[in-house]
Parts: sequence; structure tokens; C-alpha cells
Amino acid sequence: MMKRKHLSLTFTVLISLTAFGSELKPFISDGCSLFPDGWIGKQDEWLHCCIEHDFAYWRGGTSEERLYSDRALRQCVSETGHPLIGMLMLGGVRLGGSPLWPTPFRWGFGWGYPRFYAPLSTEELEQIQTYTSGEVLGTDVTETPAKSSF
Repeated sequence: MMKRKHLSLTFTVLISLTAFGSELKPFISDGCSLFPDGWIGKQDEWLHCCIEHDFAYWRGGTSEERLYSDRALRQCVSETGHPLIGMLMLGGVRLGGSPLWPTPFRWGFGWGYPRFYAPLSTEELEQIQTYTSGEVLGTDVTETPAKSSF
């Protein structure tokens, strides 16, 4: 009898954890989380890179998509003329952006915590589509980022 109650409780907890992360929150960006948005005299020099990166992190997805997004951030910041800053930011997001951290800037922060690496379902893509009207920052939200050699 006790085993059955324990199994029932475990099942209930697992179901609630799955349901917890299924509702998408509206997209927000804090710019370059815990990092300057630009250089002295140009306070928003690479802010556009961070907003695009925040969108990918809000959306979430697979570990490969996260790596692609992080490398795209490095590339974008490097293209502003600051490759060293781009490398520093890459290191920071690789360490601090894990979906395991309960932070407001973790991978998949648009979904409830915990939210681990996983392909987005059709229903999740539809929620993203609803919030973004199909496009944000010139990116089709229903498409998985293409593999790249960043």
C-alpha cells in the first residue's frame, strides 16, 4: 500500500513538472545580461546582438540550438569591431546560460522552470508564433537555426 502511494506521488510530481513549463511568457530582453550593452561613448553598440540572443534563449530548444545562438552572439559582437568582447561574452553565456540555473536569462527562460534541452513541439512553436506574429528580428520562429561553422 505504501509503495503504491509513493508511486502515485512520484507520478503526480512528474506530471506537474512537465505541465509547469508548457505556458510561454511574453518575450522580454534585459539587453546584455550582467554585461555592458556597449563601449564607452557607444552605450548600445552591441545591444542588438544581445536582444537577438535573448530571443533565442527565450525560445529555448536543443543544446545544438543554444550553441548556435551563443556562437552567433560572438560573431555579431565581433562584427561591431570587438572580437575580444565577443569571445568574453561567449564564455559568459556558455557558463551562465545553462537551463539548469534558475535565472531569468537561462536557456528557455520564456517557459517555466525547469525547462531542459528539447526540440520545440508543434504546440510550443504555435505559442511562439502567437507571441511574435511569425517574425522577430527577421527570424522565422518556426524554423530551427541552420547549422553553421561559427
